[in-house]
Amino acid sequence: MMAAAMAVVDPSRRAPPRVFCIVLAGGEGKRLWPLTKDRAKPAVPIGGVYRLVDFVLSNLVNAELRRIAVLTQYKSHSLDRHISQTWRLSPLLGNYVTPVPAQMRRGPRWFSGSADAIYQNFNLLGDEKPDYVLVFGADHLYRMDPRQMIAQHVESGAGVTVAGVRVPISEAQSFGVIERDGDRIAAFHEKPARAPGLPEAPQTCLASMGNYVFTAQLLVDALVEDAETPSSRHDLGGDLIPRLVQRGEAAVYDFASNVVPGSTEHDQGYWRDVGTLDSYYDAHMDLISVVPMFSLYNLEWPIYSFYGPLPPAKFVFDEEKRRGIAMDSIVSPGVIVAGGTVRQSVLSPGVRVGGGAVVEGCVLLDGVEIGEGAVVRRTIIDKEVVVPPGAVIGVDPVAEARRFTVSTKGVTVIAKREPVLPIPDA
Repeated sequence: MMAAAMAVVDPSRRAPPRVFCIVLAGGEGKRLWPLTKDRAKPAVPIGGVYRLVDFVLSNLVNAELRRIAVLTQYKSHSLDRHISQTWRLSPLLGNYVTPVPAQMRRGPRWFSGSADAIYQNFNLLGDEKPDYVLVFGADHLYRMDPRQMIAQHVESGAGVTVAGVRVPISEAQSFGVIERDGDRIAAFHEKPARAPGLPEAPQTCLASMGNYVFTAQLLVDALVEDAETPSSRHDLGGDLIPRLVQRGEAAVYDFASNVVPGSTEHDQGYWRDVGTLDSYYDAHMDLISVVPMFSLYNLEWPIYSFYGPLPPAKFVFDEEKRRGIAMDSIVSPGVIVAGGTVRQSVLSPGVRVGGGAVVEGCVLLDGVEIGEGAVVRRTIIDKEVVVPPGAVIGVDPVAEARRFTVSTKGVTVIAKREPVLPIPDA
């Protein structure tokens, strides 16, 4: 009996590697102003019922990577609250998602860069004692199974693996650009004025997604060295990764090879850096396409969030010139379209659209009210703004720029609770 029991145990089987996840969520998000006027960039609402941080956290949790620290810094209250309310995992098996504010453990200073943010939180690594550390950004829209990237990293024996995504070479100045030699990184260029194109696609380059897998001990050693280098900006992409590339320690993971359950040919490999007002607006237009470039309806790899106990959306009145309708739009819980017309827009929870109003190509965040007869086009409106009856917004960019923010591509943006007054006389 004892021999039979012992035969079941295979002493050669190795325990799975311990993986610890760090999500960098401390950026100011200056290019998303005024949406970041009162909140951190990863807390910016998107897609009706989500926050930006929900996408990276959903990817990690879906991949059963459930020991996650979210490093926060600027204007972090709403982000901390959202994580605490939404991302409560069962502690039974040691699972957690926890916000970690800047604690000044290395002296009376804020994080001076993404590498310094991790360096100042070495205690997290000491507590978890991981074999590998995932360091992911918090402000991108995508689906990814990180386990496939981890498997390649372990097999390659590299010290760090950088996830790379193909982007037009015209956008290279916004990214760290990777030159590859097989699976290894031959060179890394941080936001280059001129980027090398891919041999098979000269008008395309391989950009860093801001997602990394580190072998834990190498990460510790590299961060200590970086902290002791006076000339360093203490940035992962600008300092630490190029140093590891020079030593032959860095590999690249091609995001195009990542396979996520439930993906379709339309949204496979979709990734968008939501770093500017125009990219934020364009991301919403991707979501509302008839065949969306990024589908929120993949229930095999769901995006999780929490938006409160709201009733279903409602459309009321069926009269000529007073008919509540919405077409090619996302309409969240708690919305009431009372006799207005909505086209190609995203309506977040609790939005109200009054009789005779027209909303076209807009992103309306929680609690926005559009008065009767108002016309609003190509506009992002932050929370709890009241647009008075008969107002016209998003039609005259010159006039809009005198009272609101207008993006590079002419999208009007109204800040949270900002009063909407009549257009002043020229």
